[in-house]
Amino acid sequence: MKDIIREKARLAAINIRKTREFKGYTQDYLAAKIGISQNAYSKIELGYSKISIDRLFEISILLGVDATALISTPTAELLHSLSEKVTLEEA
Repeated sequence: MKDIIREKARLAAINIRKTREFKGYTQDYLAAKIGISQNAYSKIELGYSKISIDRLFEISILLGVDATALISTPTAELLHSLSEKVTLEEA
């Protein structure tokens, strides 16, 4: 069970970072929006700190991604869906 939880947390951290980079946001920007330091935000993306469900929702709202996608969607698939969404919005 702990391995599953650890893997979901790792996936969420990677997806948060990759989505932030895709959107062109800095760690400073997101940290300021959720009221924490850039260092604390960095630890979230690196998987060094556990985040609350509230913090996960805050980040997902800012990134414009469903929170469940951050914890359950493979990174490549998530980025592909974000790319498609941008393409549709530009059309």
